[in-house]
Amino acid sequence: MTAVLHVCTTCRAGQPVPEGTDCPGTRLHRALVAAGAPEGVTIRAADCLSACDHGCNLALSKPGAWSYVYGRLTEEDVSEILRGAGLYAASETGIVPWRERPVIFRKQSLARIPPLES
Repeated sequence: MTAVLHVCTTCRAGQPVPEGTDCPGTRLHRALVAAGAPEGVTIRAADCLSACDHGCNLALSKPGAWSYVYGRLTEEDVSEILRGAGLYAASETGIVPWRERPVIFRKQSLARIPPLES
């Protein structure tokens, strides 16, 4: 089952973005794609995750599993984001044991969303 790492590409992270330059969310998405997704993870751009006060934001989801929204992320977090996404993808329910999660996922979680019932 493939997990999707949705990356908000419109996140400004509270910073002004000069005309003609990429916002922090776009740069984070580009860095994640360049680093390469772990097995079982697809990286997708998202226009907005509606967590603007907490940018840069991303969400992890997969069918039948809990979903998560994380914020306050930067390009410096790419390796830990990808490690956490890989752990999420490998879990059956979307719940990775707390101590196994990257610290940024433990401390920067904005929401946990129950699985949709079919």
